[in-house]
Amino acid sequence: MTDQAAPSPAALVADLVDLLDVEEIDTDLYRGRRSRDGVGRVFGGQVIAQALQAAQRSTEAPKQAHSLHAYFMRAGDEQHPIIYRVVRDFEGRSFATRRVIAMQRGQPILNMAASFQVPEEGFHHQAEMPEVPAPETLESEAAIRARESVHVDERFRANLLRARPIEIRPVYPRKWFKPQPTEPVQHSWFRVSAAIGDDAAVHRAVLAYASDMALLGTSMLPHGVNWTSPGLQSASLDHALWLHEPFRADEWLLYACDSTWAGHARGFNRGQIFTQDGQLVASVAQEGLIRMRAPRPKAD
Repeated sequence: MTDQAAPSPAALVADLVDLLDVEEIDTDLYRGRRSRDGVGRVFGGQVIAQALQAAQRSTEAPKQAHSLHAYFMRAGDEQHPIIYRVVRDFEGRSFATRRVIAMQRGQPILNMAASFQVPEEGFHHQAEMPEVPAPETLESEAAIRARESVHVDERFRANLLRARPIEIRPVYPRKWFKPQPTEPVQHSWFRVSAAIGDDAAVHRAVLAYASDMALLGTSMLPHGVNWTSPGLQSASLDHALWLHEPFRADEWLLYACDSTWAGHARGFNRGQIFTQDGQLVASVAQEGLIRMRAPRPKAD
């Protein structure tokens, strides 16, 4: 039996854009498509992006999303669609505010508040982009995963090696299966691997999706653990994203992450997203669960 050919980058990206879209099923009520990743638990970035799309659908131009704040309550299940209820809390001349409740099987899995603004001019300053190698000079995470896959259990290898629509090139390649304590800093270039058109709302949704990648792991770096470490339980608890400037998610963006604190089974992480020419286009903050569980006692 021969292996199926891997999907093309264009097909992978088209599937991602379709996944992050939402279907309107009634006024301010939307349904998100199920992921077919086959990992069981829904990726948190998917829920954030679909919730943002629902909020964007309820808001008329020229207002644009400039921030969102989300709390995760339950893990999503890939076997079921997600329903998004939008509440229009405020509609002003300059700003609008939306609340979104993501529901699955009758229970909320995420609450999100999003704010929209009519674009206007104002004072400007920004942080400087870290000095890092250009993405063209770095190895892709896909190549690193392929090399490291020999160390992973056969049960998890297919998921590790599956083709992904977002190309990542880490500045500091992660040691997936033999983590050592390092500084709580990690920078990565990322982009979707094919063009996604000119709809700015789609680019914002893709960035919201990608902003949940790698961030939580930053707070684990000083402790020499990651998702492969036996007994580690990790999950996003809340996620905040501020959108500063226009950008394209199909062009290289630098995700510069650091962690300023961890304690009480939680880790706090920050991220800044820059274009390749150094413009700061988004900022991110997230707190997540990082808990080490004691090994279960062996049965007699």
